Amino acid sequence: MSRWVDAWYRDAAWLHALRPLEHIYRSAVARRDAAYRSGRKPVWQAPVPVVVVGNITLGGTGKSPLVAWLGRWLSEHGWRPGIVSRGYGGQAPGYPFYVRDDAEVAHAGDEPLMLAQQTGLPVVVDPDRPRGARRLIDAGCDILISDDGLQHLALGRDLELVVVDGQRGLGNGRCLPAGPLREPSSRLSRVDAVIVNGDTARELPIGGYRMHLQPSRWRHLIDGVCYPVDKQPFSGRVHALAGIGHPSRFFATLSSLGVEVDAHPLPDHHRFSASDLRFTDNRPVVMTAKDAVKCRPFANERCWALDVEACPEPAFVDWLGQRLEALRSAEREEHDG
Repeated sequence: MSRWVDAWYRDAAWLHALRPLEHIYRSAVARRDAAYRSGRKPVWQAPVPVVVVGNITLGGTGKSPLVAWLGRWLSEHGWRPGIVSRGYGGQAPGYPFYVRDDAEVAHAGDEPLMLAQQTGLPVVVDPDRPRGARRLIDAGCDILISDDGLQHLALGRDLELVVVDGQRGLGNGRCLPAGPLREPSSRLSRVDAVIVNGDTARELPIGGYRMHLQPSRWRHLIDGVCYPVDKQPFSGRVHALAGIGHPSRFFATLSSLGVEVDAHPLPDHHRFSASDLRFTDNRPVVMTAKDAVKCRPFANERCWALDVEACPEPAFVDWLGQRLEALRSAEREEHDG
């Protein structure tokens, strides 16, 4: 998969041969979208607000840290949020599956388990998003965050937030399989807000709010003890593992913190085993929070995670507050009426 991602973002010449397949894909996406818009396929509207956080590209954009930030921010502002996810990479014994912080990653998937542990919020995974949403509402949630839910059109939504990686942008601007886009770039004009993660290196077809990922702490995988990010609890060169959509961003973050790395990029949602953590030397092993949930059961004393937090710009926070207050007011009026 990494070969494809690299080709998409440098617009490799051999991708041109895939444009007929791209045309077929785009037509299928358009037909599916039209089916939901026309009512030929049902859309379930929840009785509480639904905020979708997603992207239109394959490859990591920083979506999960924004979901975690949003969940915490909503809690701080008087909401009772819950997170519904597809649970990619997991196979639960039954659905909807309520993700507790001690759930098995094989059941929950890596991102939902990470979000449950980071936020302490109710998290439910279910391929049937409306069914998962109903489980959260039954649990007392009064607002839902649909993680990676932009393309899951069966669940109605009140706000759509799309995260774009500032450095990689939309790649070559083409849809699968000729490019990294899940939907045409014109889709961005229909969402409520675009959030650009990091500095922009490629021009985007639409403006957006800014966000950056801030390293927050070092966390020991064995005992969970945490250290401030400016007090590195290990020394020397490290083995850096990243089974995420954009591994090089993690390696660059470590370098910006003064950590010398031997980089070990792995496929997104990589199924880790104890052998992935074994090296012939005794150097520290540092990984992302998403990878840590999979590695903790067989981690050794040399394993650390670097936790990061999303930091959206104040203008986005103000805009979000105004939009959600409008939704809350409309809900009150409907209830009173």
